[in-house]
Amino acid sequence: MHRRTLVAAAFGLSAAGGGLGQTRPARPAIFELRRVRMRNGEQVSRTTEFYEKTYAAAARRAGADPAGFFNGLIADHGPTLTVLTSFDSLAAMETVLAKLDADREYQKALAAYGAGAAPFDSSETTLLRGFRTMPGIELPPPRPDKPPRVFELRTYEANSPVASRRKIAMFDDDEIRIFRKCDMRPVFFGEAIAGANLPNLTYMLAFDDLAHRERAWRTFLADPDWQKLRVQPGLSDAEIVSKISSSILRPLAFSPIR
Repeated sequence: MHRRTLVAAAFGLSAAGGGLGQTRPARPAIFELRRVRMRNGEQVSRTTEFYEKTYAAAARRAGADPAGFFNGLIADHGPTLTVLTSFDSLAAMETVLAKLDADREYQKALAAYGAGAAPFDSSETTLLRGFRTMPGIELPPPRPDKPPRVFELRTYEANSPVASRRKIAMFDDDEIRIFRKCDMRPVFFGEAIAGANLPNLTYMLAFDDLAHRERAWRTFLADPDWQKLRVQPGLSDAEIVSKISSSILRPLAFSPIR
């Protein structure tokens, strides 16, 4: 496949979305989580500019409303751009993709972005389905007079679908509630339905700053409800989680989630 075609394919999914808001969806939403890996220098400025000035506007013209744009504060793989988009359903995602394919202004800009030197090193997309108790994205309240928040993105892999579903139920039944009690602010929780290293789940938490994150995690780990929950038969990490990956993100200036 020609490299420009690869670029278009890679960014086609990222340009799809569904309505974003605080109203709880009637059924779990579909989240697209895209991570774009770059090298320092022109790739970072070029890709950031593309998402800010081209992608966001084209997605909205197609009926989408991307939820968040982040770069890595503490993360693997060097410079990264993470894009979070929500869809009402897989069918809604397909509808927006078709509109983007027909958007001449977007397709022209996409071709220009992909021309010449490679605009990024690699990209990876995961599609997730929202949890029963948290089916959509929760936007943190705006705070225009304060610095941007930091966001923690965590992925829990499991070595069987049964184990992964047990961990999801653990979150739905108790753990998300304990997070909230300990001043940990959920943004989304999703079960991966397509992507790498399945089965897995991914969630995002918002914190005022790194110090707030440290305090909240200490409070959570010492919480009596969590201490009781984590030792229940069948719910220990050793039984239901094979790997945990975590990164700390900061929102870009044009990110709706801040």
